Amino acid sequence: MKKRAALVTAAAVAVVVAAVALPLFQPWRLFTDTVVDEALPGAVPISTQTSSTAPPTVSVAPKQVPPTPEVLLTGKLITHEHETSGTVAVLRLSDGSRVLRIENLDTSDGPDLKVWLSDANVVPGRAGWHLFDDGQYRSLGSLKGNHGNQNYPVPAGVTLGDFRSVAIWCDRFNVSFGAAELKPA
Repeated sequence: MKKRAALVTAAAVAVVVAAVALPLFQPWRLFTDTVVDEALPGAVPISTQTSSTAPPTVSVAPKQVPPTPEVLLTGKLITHEHETSGTVAVLRLSDGSRVLRIENLDTSDGPDLKVWLSDANVVPGRAGWHLFDDGQYRSLGSLKGNHGNQNYPVPAGVTLGDFRSVAIWCDRFNVSFGAAELKPA
């Protein structure tokens, strides 16, 4: 009887631990990927979809080339806690707005990932724990996907000179998955 009570108690403890740990750690995220492929801001998208069965007609119109965004800052992502690669650039668009562009991002999926501008230096060879949360940072929002090309608006009130780096930050565990030092273009 004591053996059965111990077994039932152990099973109950295991269920409680699983009920708390699974939502917190989300281990299935190690096996999931989200690919995002946003166009460069200001670029004219090319659509190849049509609902017509008739052959397309071709008309020649003057070519309108959208203005190329001005590159203000650039950087290359390095690995911290999770293998991470890609490039970042802060762009000024023709309307004066700014956007952080991440290209060719390749990192792990994780719970509560954010894109941060930070005043911290990027330290290679560190695991990423507590590197960016001690100083000044500005969240640009949740990471849209762990692969691909993505755009994050930089609010007008943000002074870029206050920030040295971009971090892919796991807010749940206070760890950098990867980061890039921002350098003038």
